[in-house]
Amino acid sequence: MKLYGIANCDTVKKARRFLEDAGVAYEFHDYKKKGVDEAALRAQVAEFGWEKLLNRRGTTWRKQPDEVKDAVTDEATAIALMLAEPSIIKRPVVEADGLRLLGFDPTAWEIALESGALK
Repeated sequence: MKLYGIANCDTVKKARRFLEDAGVAYEFHDYKKKGVDEAALRAQVAEFGWEKLLNRRGTTWRKQPDEVKDAVTDEATAIALMLAEPSIIKRPVVEADGLRLLGFDPTAWEIALESGALK
């Protein structure tokens, strides 16, 4: 299982705590230290859609110049921005045996854990 995010993100901290408390082993991919794997990002976009994966509520988006924001009009431009600015990706993203989860929703994660999808 792999968890993508940023170590100092509060939501990622909650997700990691959840997994650790549940005794679930995982590999943590820190976007700040390891960057973004383009193939993994493309798979996540295929699963969730670029509109959901691109975090337009966060500080990184708000700090972008208007011309950068206005240029994000489709999947290709969104992926290019997410590769350049990993902090703009909604997090965490979990990949486990074909299951992908976006964001931390304790109820959804508990259901996935009980079903054996998170292992």
